Amino acid sequence: MAELTSPIPEEKEPRRKIIIRWTIITLIILWLILPMIPLLIWSFAFRWPFPLLWPESWSLRAWELAFAQQTGVLAAIWDSVVIAVIVTVISIIISIPAGRGLGMYNFKGKRVVEFLLLAPTIVPPLVVILGILVLFIRYGLADTFTGVILVQLSPIMPYVVLVMAGVFSNYNPEFEEQARSLGAGPIQTFWYVTLPAIFPGMMVAGLFAFLISWSQYITTLLIGGGFVRTLPLVLFTLAGTNDTALTAAVSIIFVLPAIVILLITSRYVTGEDAAIGGIGGV
Repeated sequence: MAELTSPIPEEKEPRRKIIIRWTIITLIILWLILPMIPLLIWSFAFRWPFPLLWPESWSLRAWELAFAQQTGVLAAIWDSVVIAVIVTVISIIISIPAGRGLGMYNFKGKRVVEFLLLAPTIVPPLVVILGILVLFIRYGLADTFTGVILVQLSPIMPYVVLVMAGVFSNYNPEFEEQARSLGAGPIQTFWYVTLPAIFPGMMVAGLFAFLISWSQYITTLLIGGGFVRTLPLVLFTLAGTNDTALTAAVSIIFVLPAIVILLITSRYVTGEDAAIGGIGGV
C-alpha cells in the first residue's frame, strides 16, 4: 500500500500564519520608517559637513522654526486638514449613490460613464486644471477655499467612486427589502442596514480621498493662487531654500498624518470585511 503523507499538525499551522503575518507587518513598518530616518537626523542636525557620516552638533532649531508663527507651517497644517476633511466628506457623499449605480446595475452606456469617470486620471492633470481655472476665474472661484475644494474633487472622485462601486458589486440589497418589510423607513434602512455593510469600504475610500487631498500641490497652487497655502506649498517653498534641517522637519510633519491614518484604518484595508472583498469586483 502507498504510504499516506502525514498532514501538518494543527498546532503548527496557526504558528506559521502568525510568523507570516508579523513578518509582513515588520516589513511594512520598516518600509514606512526607514526612509524617514535620514529626515529625522537632518531635522536635529545643526552642523553636518561632508564627508562626515554623523552630524557634528545637534539642535532643536528646525523644530522650533517649524512650529513658529512666522514660518506659516501651523496655519498651513490647519488649512490642509480643513480642506482634506471637507473634500473627503463631499467625495464620500457623492460616491455612495454613484458607486451603488455602477456596482449594482447594468445599464446602457455604463462603460462610457466609467471611461468619463477615469478621464481625469488619463488626461494630464495640468491640462485639466488649466481648463478648470478658466471657468473658476469667470465665476469668481479662483483664489478661494471653495475653488480649491472643488478642484481637488477632480483627481479624487475616480478612486473613491470605483472603491464604492466595488463595495456595492458584492452588496446584497435583500437585507434592505427585509428591513422595509418590517416597517423601516429609508433613513432607518440606510443607517441600520446599508451603512454598517458598506462602512469598511467607506473607510478605504475616505483614506484615498484624504491622502490625495493632503498631498495636492499643483491644483492648490493654480486654483488657490497663493492665497490658499496648504502644507505641500509651504514644503515646496522651503525645499528651494538652503535650510535642510527645517525642510526635513516639515517633511516629517507632512508624512506623519498619512502614516497615522494608514495605521488607524489598517483593519479595514487588510481585514476580511465584505467591503474589502468587493473592491475587486468592478
